[in-house]
Amino acid sequence: MGTIVSSMQKPTMYVNMESPQAQFVRETINNHKVVIFSKSYCPYCSMAKEQFRKLDVPMTVIELDLRPDGEEIQAVLGELTGARTVPRCFINGKFVGGGTDVKRLYEQGVLQRYFQ
Repeated sequence: MGTIVSSMQKPTMYVNMESPQAQFVRETINNHKVVIFSKSYCPYCSMAKEQFRKLDVPMTVIELDLRPDGEEIQAVLGELTGARTVPRCFINGKFVGGGTDVKRLYEQGVLQRYFQ
């Protein structure tokens, strides 16, 4: 008897966490207070950026769709955060979530506390 594999399963992709892209992600997160890995056309990314703009907080934004290595960076972020969706938002080196998460943090007054 053979094993039945569901066609719904995605093949697992190997992500090299020692690659230049992985090093770039780690260095960017560690060297900037606010980092948003984004795509220029993404409404959830715009939502996340808007919350930081309302607080007049400088942010480092990496637009993955404008980089030739954006797919590799997105794969690294998937390994680091458990999801490949954008935005991937970090404050003080800590992953804080995506667009709706950051908006919720702002509405609850939690986001502001990071910058007091």
